[in-house]
Amino acid sequence: MKIVKRDGHIVDYNPDKIRIAIGKANNEVKGKNKASKEEIEEIIKYIEELNKKRILVEDIQDIIEQKLMEFDKYQLAKKYITYRYTRELVRKANTTDQSIKELIEGENEYWNNENSNKNAEVVTTQRDYLAGITSTDITRRFLLPEDIVKAHDAGIIHFHDADYFAQNALHNCELINLDDMLQNGTVINGVMIEKPHRFITAATIATQIILAVTSSSYGGATVSLSHLAPFVRASYEKYLKKYQERNLSKEDCEKFAMQDTKKEVEDGVQTFNYQVNSMTNTNGQAPFLSVCMYLGETDEYKDELAMVIEEFLRQRILGFKNEKGVYITPAFPKLLYILEEDNIHEDSNYWYLTKLAAECTAKRMVPDYISEKVMKELKINELGNGECYPCMGCRSFLTPDRTMSLGNIAKAKNYVKGKGKYYGRFNQGVVTINLPDVALSSDGDFDKFWKIFDERLELCHKALQIRHKRLSNAKSDVAPILWQHGALARLEKGESIHELLHHGYSTISLGYAGLYECVKFMTGHSHTDNGDGKEFALEVMQKLNDATAKWKKAEDIDYSLYGTPIESTTYKFAKCLRERFGTVKGITDRNYITNSYHVPVFEEIDAFSKLKLESEFQRLSPGGAISYIETPNLQNNLESILEIIKFIYENITYAELNTKSDYCQQCGYSGEILIDDDLEWYCPNCGNRDHNTLNVARRTCGYIGTNFWNKGRTQEIKERVLHLDNKVAD
Repeated sequence: MKIVKRDGHIVDYNPDKIRIAIGKANNEVKGKNKASKEEIEEIIKYIEELNKKRILVEDIQDIIEQKLMEFDKYQLAKKYITYRYTRELVRKANTTDQSIKELIEGENEYWNNENSNKNAEVVTTQRDYLAGITSTDITRRFLLPEDIVKAHDAGIIHFHDADYFAQNALHNCELINLDDMLQNGTVINGVMIEKPHRFITAATIATQIILAVTSSSYGGATVSLSHLAPFVRASYEKYLKKYQERNLSKEDCEKFAMQDTKKEVEDGVQTFNYQVNSMTNTNGQAPFLSVCMYLGETDEYKDELAMVIEEFLRQRILGFKNEKGVYITPAFPKLLYILEEDNIHEDSNYWYLTKLAAECTAKRMVPDYISEKVMKELKINELGNGECYPCMGCRSFLTPDRTMSLGNIAKAKNYVKGKGKYYGRFNQGVVTINLPDVALSSDGDFDKFWKIFDERLELCHKALQIRHKRLSNAKSDVAPILWQHGALARLEKGESIHELLHHGYSTISLGYAGLYECVKFMTGHSHTDNGDGKEFALEVMQKLNDATAKWKKAEDIDYSLYGTPIESTTYKFAKCLRERFGTVKGITDRNYITNSYHVPVFEEIDAFSKLKLESEFQRLSPGGAISYIETPNLQNNLESILEIIKFIYENITYAELNTKSDYCQQCGYSGEILIDDDLEWYCPNCGNRDHNTLNVARRTCGYIGTNFWNKGRTQEIKERVLHLDNKVAD
């Protein structure tokens, strides 16, 4: 018999626990009020003869109370009820003090490895985590119903970002409306920031906006370089006028003005990169920033935009210096390169930028690639037009604009009637369903699987409604930079943000994890088999989409399906599955579960087959998804990268290439830092194992991490197979 504990974990039945519990109550009464050994054994026998496969611990306690009263042990029953109530209070007791002590002393494994871009030893990060521990405790004890907390603790679902949930004004991620803020001015900390008149000023103001915005939310933010491009021309015109006033020839004026402009673009991009990576926001880290490079966003300033894109790529290829003065791969900003007709073919006007992007990918793992062609086929706005736009942060994609018929509900100053609006929109938050848990809970019975599947989805729905409701209480005053001064809207003081949570202006995400393990357990096949496994996997994905569509229609809230990154949660889910179901070969025998719809990291498959297969699942993950391939060092084989890039353009919305570019400070080795069988990192040249002197960069769920990972993610990284050899692609 199995016992289902309050947090959802399943343990073996142990009659000694009943004897101990009644015994403790027995010690509180005297004489005939005590239960005899025989009576205690009779209670145990009664429970065992129920022949239950599983029984809730609460049901056992109810039976004990009932049987004690049947034996006329009313005083004992009262003591047992008191004991039970006291235990419940202990379980609900505030555990914040112990968590804070472990964090400060560096003993808390979870917080030490919670985010691969945060160093838990640094005071700014600790300050964020201290607030996070408090928020999580408040969230668990006061803000979430018990069934959600139990399901979260058991790894049945994951309620993301509980460490920020106590505040009712924080959302997940956004596309910053940088164009509105730069062209029409903004306010930061009560200071009016007017329209800049040159590129370097615009780049500097942009970083100040990014810091302010990311301090008022907790996920990723994205800006577009097209919003900076007009200021390149402003700088050029300023320099041109200077040389014209010197009565130089037209040719010399234009030549010298362009030289000065290029130097300013170089300086401005360097300032932007230095600022973004040296600033620390209130989340205790550099802003989680993505930078979009989309030539198709502008016709008037396309050449200026190309100049800025080129400089961003060149500086990223160079890298950033570490404390030893050695150029290494930085985590941020993440670069998003949009593939389009103007840059995808050898005879395209901007093919040179794509070649530079390929070189950057080989050296620094970025940019990531978004196909305008595929995206426009999938993202159709309410006027029937396909649109292309970047993700928010690492992978969250907005749904196509449905607000055009409503007009300018955000009161943006750069609103264009009849054109889809994406910058200024955002995501409300995420709750993730653990698909392998659904499969294992069903014991492989498909009817039971779908029943449990629906129950778990409703649990996620309930949790998402709680997220939405809490955010809906916010007014624009809680974050003026977001809601009053253009980043997301220009509402009046005291105005509610409620309307921006509806009508498709913002999204809210149902996440999913472990599709591979779910399918493998239910069918015996991987979802890569082009047979039963793939068919069942697509059915699961479709039903997830059907659920979000149903909720969206009923509530006018843009629920959308999202392939969750689960950086640290991949380890948590794996541990919970093993605790609940034991070690199931091929399912729970690793320290991680597979992200979203991905082909498992250990499965041999070539790059083109992987991207083609995953493109089918990416289409069914409209709220966010990213695919990747693992490659060897391709710095001397850019032809292969360019072939992959062309394949991405034709076949899949969003993909990236994972290379290795590490550095050992002790011996100067540059290459791949390795992982041993004990999941410890080491330099293959000198054996150095000191994390403080190893610079390691690995793609973690769509973004680059540089501060190492928990054991689950580390094992996942170790087991990754290559999807591309080092030969020129055919």
